Amino acid sequence: MGNAPPEHEHDAGYPRYPVEALTQAETPSRRGRRVPSALLAAGLLLAAAALAALGFWQLERRAWKQDLIAAVDSRAHAPPVAPPPPAAWGELTAGSHGYLRVQVNGRYLPVKPELVKAVTELGGGYWVMQPLDTGPYRILVNRGFVPAGQKVAPPPSGNVSVTGLLRLTEPGGGFLRENDPAARKWYSRDVTAISAAMGSGLTAPYFIDADASAFEEARASGAGPGTPVGGLTVIRFSDHHMIYALTWFALAILAIGGAWIVWRPAGTGPP
Repeated sequence: MGNAPPEHEHDAGYPRYPVEALTQAETPSRRGRRVPSALLAAGLLLAAAALAALGFWQLERRAWKQDLIAAVDSRAHAPPVAPPPPAAWGELTAGSHGYLRVQVNGRYLPVKPELVKAVTELGGGYWVMQPLDTGPYRILVNRGFVPAGQKVAPPPSGNVSVTGLLRLTEPGGGFLRENDPAARKWYSRDVTAISAAMGSGLTAPYFIDADASAFEEARASGAGPGTPVGGLTVIRFSDHHMIYALTWFALAILAIGGAWIVWRPAGTGPP
């Protein structure tokens, strides 16, 4: 035992490395793991780029929506103009003519109105759709709202002036309900189908939401229940694009953070 070599002589002939070098050295197994890690990091960065692009697209949509809201508000509160004639019907769009305030003269045709299911601030009931003969063509007019179960008062006779908002046709039906022209059950104001059911002849591809003036005049003259209440058009556009944009940007930041965690340099975190 007295001839045992010093403890450090047991390591003779073997290289010694600092502990830091051993922990930071990139072993073959670590190098092997970095290849799929690089692919995953690249995928996360591509995902971050796509998410950021979606965020910027939502900002563009928000700008478009705000321009649309401003245009609609301007049209709806401007002095009334004549409705588009047949020569302009092919150019009508919601962006260019939706909610345009118009005024037209004519006479209501003495036919039974078509009733379209409606829910308004006054409760559930129907929109009263009546064709107005302007001479060259006819326009379907939404005279207003009547509660369910109430008999509809006839339209005024003779020449009348109708003021209201131009609305484009609503084909098909409502939510989970399709129009049934044969049974005269309507869930949307489908101008083509309603006009065909009425046999109204040449009819504009839009309808007019009458304002409250006709109802107020009728009430002033002592009209009883059943007079359609006009002026109930709701002008509302959802605008959640900023929330969507912030969501996409937040996800993009998370994807970038994930790429950094996957591809961080050796020694900056747990192996």
